[in-house]
Amino acid sequence: MWGIVFFVDSPTTRRVTVFDTTLRDGEQTPGISFKFEQKLEIARQLSSIGVHAIEAGFPASSDGERETVKAIADLGLESIVCGLARSRKEDVDACLDCGVDMVHVFIPTSEVQRLHTIKKSCEEVLEITGEIVSYVRDHCDLCMFSAMDATRTDLDYLVQVFRTAADAGATILNVPDTVGVYTPTTMKALITRLAGEIDCPLDVHCHNDFGLAVANTITAVEAGASQVQVTVNGLGERAGNADLSSTVMILESIFGMQTGIRKEKLVETSRLISRYSGIAIPPTYPIVGENAFSHESGIHSHGVIACAATFEPGIMTPEMVGHRRKLTLGKHVGRHAVRQMLDEVHLQPSDSQLDRIVEKIKFISVKGKRVTDADLYEIAESEMGIGNGGRVIEMEELAVMTGNHLIPTASVKARICGKESIYSATGTGPVDAALKAVLGMLPMKIQLKEFSIEAISGGSDAIGHVTIAVEDEHGRIFDASASGDDIVLASAEAMINALNILHRLDPAEGKNR
Repeated sequence: MWGIVFFVDSPTTRRVTVFDTTLRDGEQTPGISFKFEQKLEIARQLSSIGVHAIEAGFPASSDGERETVKAIADLGLESIVCGLARSRKEDVDACLDCGVDMVHVFIPTSEVQRLHTIKKSCEEVLEITGEIVSYVRDHCDLCMFSAMDATRTDLDYLVQVFRTAADAGATILNVPDTVGVYTPTTMKALITRLAGEIDCPLDVHCHNDFGLAVANTITAVEAGASQVQVTVNGLGERAGNADLSSTVMILESIFGMQTGIRKEKLVETSRLISRYSGIAIPPTYPIVGENAFSHESGIHSHGVIACAATFEPGIMTPEMVGHRRKLTLGKHVGRHAVRQMLDEVHLQPSDSQLDRIVEKIKFISVKGKRVTDADLYEIAESEMGIGNGGRVIEMEELAVMTGNHLIPTASVKARICGKESIYSATGTGPVDAALKAVLGMLPMKIQLKEFSIEAISGGSDAIGHVTIAVEDEHGRIFDASASGDDIVLASAEAMINALNILHRLDPAEGKNR
């Protein structure tokens, strides 16, 4: 267990603790409801990456929530496990019954919240604050106190509330920007005053209504806050909260602080939460988005090939966060990027052939079509006059059984380096089963990273265009596509195309598989 502890600044490196509320505030994102087993896995993942405190939930809200919080508290995680409670003894008792390490109590303090939610006077809020914090400390070593809607609370009164909580024994004070109305300038002034007048560690919880959650969080740390509240992928009420990956990387890479987070697991953690929440990570999302370290422009690609720091921060590398660098194809692509991508699959066109390949890629892209890696290799082979020599996997048959009372099952027969191979697999649907059957034929560790379908004609018999991206055991990602009026078949063919790309990376290795 982490004990009672918030990092103390050293003369050289300042430390900031990370409090993750993905399982509480993050689950309040409209449309999200994590399953019990998913919550346990999320808690384990958060602890494994070094999160200092995990807000496991709000036990008093339901029997199911209480069961979940207790189960997380019983996991024996390295992280502090925290339960949320209103300023009511029965809520605190619900947290204590779950065996949490920390109880987080809150009470509204802004005028609009006091008058319309709890209908209490300023004096009553002060009295309740002292009583509830004292009650928590009589039964638990760690107590976080939050003045809900702190940033819309009269500042002099807010100082009174926090001082009351600190005097009653709160071990850390949370300053929530509940509706996301603060700016870095106002946040700096607020935290500076609180840090100067109250002898208690400060934590900040920022919402993203105006897109300033991360900026406000970072500014709060600069002004004296020693802990940040975040969620994975910025999930949360309305526009969400400060994002874990962005907050951590800014603190560590730009400010040179230490958070204790295992940064190389940030992408892995982001993708786990994306899968369980059903909310996709935008390609342009900072740090963990698919395009975070991707380059299309010829100038950019040429630069990063020569020196990555030309068009990347330098103080943050893709490997540092568990990502990878990728050169992509489009109308802005340059010769250097295309040559490097072809070199990786042992295709070495002449200068004139390379010019024609680049010209064709740009022509196709201008028409609005995505050019995949498989498209690139086909274009290159055509220009080089070497035919289809790179394909070592050819699908011969695909059979799928599915129905409302059947487990979707797919069987695939293919030739791999001339030898027949047959494999069957089940899935959550016919497409999933077909892709698993194709992947099952090969011993390679391959992970599907992206799957999309686009209808390119109308009607129930519409032709669909399937695009996928796969990642091999070395972290390299390649994309491929296929089209047809049978989406299951097109999906399997797209996967076959992608696997052929991976095989041609090392022809000798491919023959041995």
